[in-house]
Amino acid sequence: MRLKALEEKLRGAELENGYLRELLRLARIEKYGPGSEKLSDEQLALLEFEPGVSQAEVQAESERAQLKLPLRKAPEPAKHPGRQELPAHFPRIEKIIPCTPEQCICSQCGKDKDLIGYETSEQLDVEPAKHFVLVTKREKRACRRCEEQGVETAALPARIIPKSLVSDRLIIDTVVNKYCDHLPLFRHGQTIRCAREPSGKRPPSSPRSSPGTPRGSRA
Repeated sequence: MRLKALEEKLRGAELENGYLRELLRLARIEKYGPGSEKLSDEQLALLEFEPGVSQAEVQAESERAQLKLPLRKAPEPAKHPGRQELPAHFPRIEKIIPCTPEQCICSQCGKDKDLIGYETSEQLDVEPAKHFVLVTKREKRACRRCEEQGVETAALPARIIPKSLVSDRLIIDTVVNKYCDHLPLFRHGQTIRCAREPSGKRPPSSPRSSPGTPRGSRA
């Protein structure tokens, strides 16, 4: 009941407000003359701030064509360019994430759900350089029955730097890093020293000559 009474009171206030606004408009039209009948309520209200306005000015204002402003179109939503695809020539290594045991069981019948496919996504990944010690074992053979024949040892493959502590592959990698990637030799040596640390922490600085950089080279 109280809500209904408030609604009726609000409706009566709106009617009374409209009636008073119409009386105010008629009073302003009578004040500024018949030419002001074509003016809107907002224009009539602005005339109250110009006490020296004449009826001729009001008539000219009423005859002036209303400016039609161009409607501003709402900006169209930007189209999403879509997810960029990774190069097809990169090798793919698949990582399958299985569902949880709860997801494998149907909650309605209690039986196992069938595998119907995969939700696939791709990310560009990298495998850090892996340093290791290459142990080369050359066979040594001898005849136990003919000791005078001596021992035969497998031939040592040709090396870029004979008797070096670094392999040919590491030497090539060092040359490529310096002359193609412009990486200073001392930084390449720091990378190798970091790989030698079991904890993975960067070791303290040391002379630039290290097992990772061939002697006689300058950064």
